[in-house]
Amino acid sequence: LVADEVICGFGRTGEMFGSQTFGIKPDIMVLSKQISSSYLPISALIINDKVFEPIADESDRIGTFGHGFTGGGHPVAAAVALENIKLIEERDLVGNARKVGAHLQARLRKLASHPLVGEVRGVGLIAAVELVADKATKAPWGKPAALGALVNGFLQQNGVISRNMGDAIAFCPPMIITEAQIDALVDAFERSLDAALPQVYPQG
Repeated sequence: LVADEVICGFGRTGEMFGSQTFGIKPDIMVLSKQISSSYLPISALIINDKVFEPIADESDRIGTFGHGFTGGGHPVAAAVALENIKLIEERDLVGNARKVGAHLQARLRKLASHPLVGEVRGVGLIAAVELVADKATKAPWGKPAALGALVNGFLQQNGVISRNMGDAIAFCPPMIITEAQIDALVDAFERSLDAALPQVYPQG
């Protein structure tokens, strides 16, 4: 079982790894991005004994398992990753993601009744709000991604740097964000949804 922890690893979901949040015990974990907070490019692969032992046994039989990459084990990237993990632990950013993330999820779920919201999903400090023109059928507005782009444009006008993934607005705020900043973010999102309503339903 392979777990992609590129985004969910190192606290984003309110636990150190997303696998812990969902009670998964992977054989392999793929890590990147949050291992260094993207200050420098680095990635890692963690394997358990079930995966390691056959590799080790075959290495004993036929020789060293040859693998590697040009930038593998780069000391500067590794040092940055270690310092980043130290900061995550010292500042309890996992705990912050758990506490403030719960506030983010609660605030976003209050928007579930908005006419343009089809679904709110997420955990910790990662979420997405699916936008629809028809709540009953989940039908999009015009071409796919048109509504997402419209609301995203209003979000930027309201001071939020954001992005739409199709007709979903993605939320992945900094791990140091506060509850007050979450309130400002979600308030701006609600204003953006309201601003889009006259274009989606021009007859009211």
